Amino acid sequence: MSAALPAADPIRRRGFIAGLGVGQIVSWGTFYYSFPLIAGPMAADLGMDKPAVYAAATIGLLVAGLAAYPVGAAIDRGRGRAVMALGSLAGGLLLLAWARVAGPWSLYAVFAGLGLVQAMTLYEPAFAVVARRYGAQARGGITALTLWGGFASTVFVPVVQALLDQVGWRDALLVLGLVNLLLCVALHLAVIDPAADAPRPIPADGPALPAEADRPALPAAADRPASPGPDGGRAAVARAARQPVFLGLAVAFTVFYGIFSALTFHLYPLLLERGFDAVTAVAAIAVIGPAQVAGRIAVWVFAGSQPIRRVGSVTVAVFPVALALLLAAPGAVTALVAFAVLYGAANGIMTIVRGLAVPEMVSRDAYGALNGALAVPTLAAKALAPLGAAALWAAAGSYDAVLLAALAGSLVVVAGFRYAAVRSG
Repeated sequence: MSAALPAADPIRRRGFIAGLGVGQIVSWGTFYYSFPLIAGPMAADLGMDKPAVYAAATIGLLVAGLAAYPVGAAIDRGRGRAVMALGSLAGGLLLLAWARVAGPWSLYAVFAGLGLVQAMTLYEPAFAVVARRYGAQARGGITALTLWGGFASTVFVPVVQALLDQVGWRDALLVLGLVNLLLCVALHLAVIDPAADAPRPIPADGPALPAEADRPALPAAADRPASPGPDGGRAAVARAARQPVFLGLAVAFTVFYGIFSALTFHLYPLLLERGFDAVTAVAAIAVIGPAQVAGRIAVWVFAGSQPIRRVGSVTVAVFPVALALLLAAPGAVTALVAFAVLYGAANGIMTIVRGLAVPEMVSRDAYGALNGALAVPTLAAKALAPLGAAALWAAAGSYDAVLLAALAGSLVVVAGFRYAAVRSG
């Protein structure tokens, strides 16, 4: 087999992205979006209050943050197949273990393991695998992958709710675990080719790979940098950490993903508190997924050649508007739909921005290590935000305080990204 999958082979390319994309739908749906729905009945069954239950999510996301850099560095060395397949295997087994927990300590132990699984299976490792395969032609692949992942909540929120209604939370977790064991492990083993993704140096003056037919190539860089040595990733991170662009991106993404995480884990009870029934709340959450995909398609079709700093600058400005709609109109279905569409579309585009900001605005060297380093504070924020939102809810007695904090944070996101965009221009 050749050392790299040719960019001109559309059938293999589409199969590769489709396999990873189905894996993203299942991984996000089972390891992330299932928790807010399961948290309520699980808490009632185990006799745990809201902060104690959401501490499990915090533990998992903290572990994911700690694991992000070594996982990214491992994929830089061509180990993407092993990382993602083992992640799906461990994730399936841990979901089965979650179904058997009897109290908080066993729940926390399971979620510590699921945090490692998230670092091995969600967008960051998948983006790094795509970047490892295609180098400077990765933009189209990363964008396509986010289109697949955007359906995770649309597919799994209704599925998990139906399982909860029919069989209860423990048996629902058994089903979710088996999906990972029977589907995702096989997918990752089948589509991630270690021969194609192995470290392979390409001379800087060597011939460029042809651009993907459906997207222009990224501007001005070697197509596929040599695999970093043992200290190469750390050196690239040290250089990037001194750049104002990297720091601005770190602030913007850290605060954004904190808001995203708080809303992901609390949006369902928040909507119930604000006067919506369970069916309306689930439907609104399900709308966010197609809106994410629509936003990504809009970027693909209309802004594929635009610098990612410009795309991101427009996108971050949408978040304060969406949150203001949700805050200003409790119980109004029209405002809820507008929030779901705007928030979903902007969040979908931000996933593309997150995947491409490093190579387009910082450096294409050591993508996995740099992306992993940028993920550490963002995953820490994602970890602390659900617990922080639960504590804020408990102190204030309502979710209004959480929404106000999210609105203020969205303005910080706008300022941080604009700073990075200006400095990278």
